[in-house]
Amino acid sequence: MEVRIKSESGFLPTYETEGAAGMDLKASLKAPITLKPGQRLLVPTGLSIELPLGYEAQIRARSGLAIKAGIGLVNGVGTIDSDYRGEIKVALINWGEEPFTISDGDRIAQMVIAKYERITWQETENLDSTERGSGGFGHTGV
Repeated sequence: MEVRIKSESGFLPTYETEGAAGMDLKASLKAPITLKPGQRLLVPTGLSIELPLGYEAQIRARSGLAIKAGIGLVNGVGTIDSDYRGEIKVALINWGEEPFTISDGDRIAQMVIAKYERITWQETENLDSTERGSGGFGHTGV
């Protein structure tokens, strides 16, 4: 599938390996920025995309940054809707104990393109039963 993209930064998202589901997104910065512990910042990528209807772009943390430096996404996973045409910005947070500096071109997140379904609700008084039933958080043990 081909997707139209506009890049103000010159950095296109890239798959780093043959089996990668996510493409790395890079920071588009005029000067380095430093995330202090506990601080949140919206980091620009210089990218805008035109996804087809029925697709979304999921913005996810990079596992290496998360485990090594405590850098994650404020909202866990971000969603870029198919009708959004603005710049993709990544809401980063420093969960770590040390300041973390981001420079122009640094890989800051990953983007996964996913198909989705829209639904309509069918209200009911009863739901079909299952073996699990209403068992939730931790119901199957450790």
